[in-house]
Amino acid sequence: MSSNRVPRPLFQQMGLAPAILKAVEEAGYEAPSPIQAESIPPLVEGRDLVGQAQTGTGKTAAFALPLLTRLDVSLKQPQVLVLAPTRELAIQVAEAFQGYARHLKDFHILPIYGGQDMGTQLRQLKRGVQVVVGTPGRVMDHLRRKSLRLDNLISLVLDEADEMLKMGFIDDVEWILEQAPEKRQIALFSATMPTAIRRIAQRHLHDPVEIKIKTRTTTVDTITQYYWQVTGTHKLDALTRILEVETFDAMIIFVRTKNSTVELAEKLEARGYSSGPLNGDMNQALREKTIDRLKRKSLDIVVATDVAARGIDVERVSHVVNYDIPYDTEAYVHRIGRTGRAGRQGKAILFVAPREKRMLRAIEKATRQVIKPMQLPTREDVANRRVAQFKELVTETIESQELDYFEQLIEQYQNEHNTGISEIAAALAWLVQRERPLVVKEKASPRQSNSRESREPRRVPPRQGEARGRQRDRERPPSRSSSAVAKGMVRYRIDVGREHGVQPKNIVGAIANEAGVDSQHIGHIKLHDSYSTVDLPEGMPKEIFTHLKKVWVCNRKLNIGILGEVGRAPAKASRLKGKARHKDKKRMRKFLSGKRRKEISLKKRAG
Repeated sequence: MSSNRVPRPLFQQMGLAPAILKAVEEAGYEAPSPIQAESIPPLVEGRDLVGQAQTGTGKTAAFALPLLTRLDVSLKQPQVLVLAPTRELAIQVAEAFQGYARHLKDFHILPIYGGQDMGTQLRQLKRGVQVVVGTPGRVMDHLRRKSLRLDNLISLVLDEADEMLKMGFIDDVEWILEQAPEKRQIALFSATMPTAIRRIAQRHLHDPVEIKIKTRTTTVDTITQYYWQVTGTHKLDALTRILEVETFDAMIIFVRTKNSTVELAEKLEARGYSSGPLNGDMNQALREKTIDRLKRKSLDIVVATDVAARGIDVERVSHVVNYDIPYDTEAYVHRIGRTGRAGRQGKAILFVAPREKRMLRAIEKATRQVIKPMQLPTREDVANRRVAQFKELVTETIESQELDYFEQLIEQYQNEHNTGISEIAAALAWLVQRERPLVVKEKASPRQSNSRESREPRRVPPRQGEARGRQRDRERPPSRSSSAVAKGMVRYRIDVGREHGVQPKNIVGAIANEAGVDSQHIGHIKLHDSYSTVDLPEGMPKEIFTHLKKVWVCNRKLNIGILGEVGRAPAKASRLKGKARHKDKKRMRKFLSGKRRKEISLKKRAG
């Protein structure tokens, strides 16, 4: 079989059980990898299979999804046995099975390996499990004790068979295969096919489907590659620090799921970055519009999934960040290939959790390149970068703007208040930077992702001619121009955006007129392609919130909800009961315009 069949089938076309397919869809997986596309259909049919594929090509899902589809969950006996060379891989495979089986009621899986308490394993096997994942030595122990029986086994998987050969387990594997029922399905996966592995396949597999996946393993020399090992610092905090310090023109950030593209893009927007999502749920016109905005420099960061980002060739993409490590090496190569194109220099950064080090090594092996570790920028690095950008902004403003009027104004202030010019300059600098201090203070806890540091917006050095626009931005009222949420306000998401033709005045008018909220309580509004955000005072009464959800703007229901928690009513409002309702009514009167209060009063009298 060839791994280059076009187009690949979708997960929905592979005969997977509805419960398994639901888990796949919830995870946001958009399309199967080559090994998955070619392995799942024959394994669902019950055929034996030999798959030659490198570590990190997505083969765990290639056998887990079809074998879970074939399970009889009502039978609490081992029906699938997976042999893995190491304890780490056994745990990883077991966790993958558990995730894919989240909608299978009464499903149980057990990883068994040396070094773990035998008593615990014996108790769990006695309770009943449908899937066992184990190392050869410990599986043999249980078979000899009769604590593991293979009478009801329907499928047996040899994962990384060549590694088991290298580690001297091949005789143990042969012995285990001989204990399995004659009528059982076997799937053998191996990165290479030495003679001993071929001999096992010929002896124990019946008319197997043979698959060989050739992975694209070349990365261009113009891309500098780094990885950061995820530590106690929250990933979003780490990403924010990197964005603060890195000099980039445009960036693509890769995540695994469609939902994550929207969530991360919203969080970056809330921190002051011009970002947007790109995923398979977006129609073609909207995807093209997002890419066009990236080209036209009205968007600096795109948060994308693998499938949605394929084929993107935007010259200004200087950085690629793998926020979520890819499932296979081929995806990694595709991802970082979005930068460093046509001889241009690019930089790729990979976030790696300690448990994902195995995938990092697989990527290095497949690409034949060492990925260098990077240190997370310190607060001093962030402060130095902010100071440098501040100086650049001052220099650019002096060179490009007409400042005569302001010079006269400063001289006038100096004479009136007998204040030194350096003191006035310092006060103005503080005003400009008060939302983004040049001195970065220590946070109480590195795990607090909602800290001041993580919320501060990014200010990149201005391009030629941008200072005038920045000056206009600074002249707007603080409540309308700041990307940070003002004290006492909550940021809400509404389901109407640029693509629906909405303007800020439409949103203000709807909230003020339809819901009767006084316009002075309406804060910062920001328009996005498919949605917008609006800041309203915290503690908004439930009656107003409920009414706002039903208000229409540009033929769209607002469907208002707290940003990142769409559909959830404000906590303070939702908990108001009994005596608290009286306070709620008083609070509501404070929110409402005079006209709306009068209408309510007239209704009460009429009633």
